[in-house]
Amino acid sequence: MQRRGLARTIAVVSALGLTGVLGGCGAGKGSSDVTLRLVAADYGTGGADSSEKYWATLTERYESEHPGVRIDVSVHSWNDVDREVKKMVDAGDPPDMAQIGAYADYAAQGLLHKADDLLSIPVQADFVSQLANAGQVNGVQYGMPFAASTRVLFYNKTLFEKAGLTPPKTWDDLAANAAALKAEGVKYPYALPLGPEEAQAETMQWLLSGNGGYIDSLGSYGFDSAENTATVTWLKDELVGKGLTGPVAPGKLDRAEAFAAFADGDVGMLNGHPSLIETAGKKGVEFGTVPTPGIDGESRATLGVADWMMAFNKNGHDDEIGEFLDFVYSEKNVLDFSRNHNLLPVTTSASRTMDGAEQDKDLKPFLGELATSELYPVGNTSWAAVNVAVKQQIGKAVAPGGSPKGVLGGLQATATRAESSRQDSP
Repeated sequence: MQRRGLARTIAVVSALGLTGVLGGCGAGKGSSDVTLRLVAADYGTGGADSSEKYWATLTERYESEHPGVRIDVSVHSWNDVDREVKKMVDAGDPPDMAQIGAYADYAAQGLLHKADDLLSIPVQADFVSQLANAGQVNGVQYGMPFAASTRVLFYNKTLFEKAGLTPPKTWDDLAANAAALKAEGVKYPYALPLGPEEAQAETMQWLLSGNGGYIDSLGSYGFDSAENTATVTWLKDELVGKGLTGPVAPGKLDRAEAFAAFADGDVGMLNGHPSLIETAGKKGVEFGTVPTPGIDGESRATLGVADWMMAFNKNGHDDEIGEFLDFVYSEKNVLDFSRNHNLLPVTTSASRTMDGAEQDKDLKPFLGELATSELYPVGNTSWAAVNVAVKQQIGKAVAPGGSPKGVLGGLQATATRAESSRQDSP
């Protein structure tokens, strides 16, 4: 890496007392110390498992091995972290690094370092391929995956045994099971959270299981495809219309509410990610997991979700940032973070270790889905507007009197406008 070599040369020259020759290459005022600012999201559910503890331990180890570099980490809740970074960027004072939910807008504005200008070749090559590809804009990686999850179908074993059911493999199986659970008085035979919290996830999971999705084979938005229309129509007619999704209208049911109901034993089936393991386990719910049922068998793909690390280029410090991120993405640190928060590793080496470890057996069903997962089109700056539209509109498609074809057509129009605006921008 040529840039890394330049940093080592600068360090040697500085040690010889020639920092003045280098002008603005150092930290200024004759000091060789560098402070890197990182803004990160909190994945914890309380003080005991706050991400602050993870970063404090990691940075303490890093600073002890790199006495000339200080890492200043500020951790914010998911409700605040993206907004905090945007405020810093808008004020002309971006952090050196941010670990948040989206990177594409900043990349489009030319504010980010390229990943291959920062990371060593072995570290960059270690990213799980689907995740690395999702971090690219026009074939260049700016977003470095930091945390990942997939979705599987959770089912309540106690309720299934009482009703004499086996886990579903197809949509028809799922509908039949839901009808049997309703007959047993289960409050939510199948919980369908299409409320504004995370409707885009539940929607995409179902579209994938019907051989559709948000993006077509040419990489363009395809909301109103025949496959997607058939999937949403089936949901409306066979689940919602038959009263199999519970007392709360899907468009008003948020994921957190659905997860809480599952942990209370009131849900027969729902799509869930790894955090539900701990939530349900704490309440003593006996549950099982199976791959997402599809229209005629196991779904061809599951939803993959990733959060992102990015590095802003305004302050320079390419080499220091790169060396720190190489450390962050070491197998030990990736495993520690993933295990702390019941998430999937974003590197192949850590995934291989997790797959063979007894302590990670609960995560193996999700890990097995990662290789065939599909992610949101996060590399498109249009996705932010499209994502909001899905959250606001999709619940109407399955409501009484709703039109799946009409709602999907409206979402396609929104996506087309957002794409046109993106392409017309300088």
